[in-house]
Amino acid sequence: MANQCNRCGVETNTTIMSMFNTETICLDCKERERKHPLYSEAVQKDMESIKSGNYNFAGIGKPQNL
Repeated sequence: MANQCNRCGVETNTTIMSMFNTETICLDCKERERKHPLYSEAVQKDMESIKSGNYNFAGIGKPQNL
């Protein structure tokens, strides 16, 4: 059963969580995320959240140009 990407709407069999927010996204959208200038900041904030015990970090917010 295919899922739908929360960001672009494409049907896909593989999804992953966004680093910017709580969207479940396809691998193409994930690759666009990885190339975004704020991606490393989003990853760092997520790791800081996990280290402090918050495993449900909502992200730093999806940039408008993503």
